[in-house]
Amino acid sequence: MAAALGSPRWRLWLSPLLAVCLPALAQSARAQDGTAVYLTVEQAPKAVFPEADQFERKDIPVTPDLGRRLRQLVSPAKPTIWEPFYMTFVARKGGEVIGYAVICEEIGKHRPITFIVGVTLDGRVKDAALMMYREPQGDEVRHRGFLAQFAGKTLSNPIMQHQDIRNVSGATLSVRAMARGVRKALAVILTAYLQKSSGQ
Repeated sequence: MAAALGSPRWRLWLSPLLAVCLPALAQSARAQDGTAVYLTVEQAPKAVFPEADQFERKDIPVTPDLGRRLRQLVSPAKPTIWEPFYMTFVARKGGEVIGYAVICEEIGKHRPITFIVGVTLDGRVKDAALMMYREPQGDEVRHRGFLAQFAGKTLSNPIMQHQDIRNVSGATLSVRAMARGVRKALAVILTAYLQKSSGQ
């Protein structure tokens, strides 16, 4: 059944498109609808792989099989997995692949948070960066002091609030959303790239 226009599901589907179509928003602190844009799609891969000199974009369709595999990998976390595709990037330096990145979204309190996660060839988080934030409060999760906690994490780590990810006062739901989303990002990269390259 199609999602109703204005529903959270519909907004999640539209958000990557908005990030592509409205890069000019990055020049303003906050758009008229309350969306704060920190990185455009063009800027985001470089934010998590600054040493890369080439990025190749690949969109990964979300099939029913992929959805099932992602849910298994991210368990016990329960992130949203209803996007029609994941926008991913292959990062290269001097022609060699050095890692992968994926743009994901998770609901904060009411609206989606858009972010990018870079993953190394051994399946660890290299870095994460906030791209778009739509709530009136809680955007402290954009700060490097918070995002640095994800570096080095794998799916074998909890990546969970109050365990290996510290809470931020006033941004509890955003912290929870980011933690779920980083697990989802790791699962997407593992499934789309790393398991294939290892022959699994």
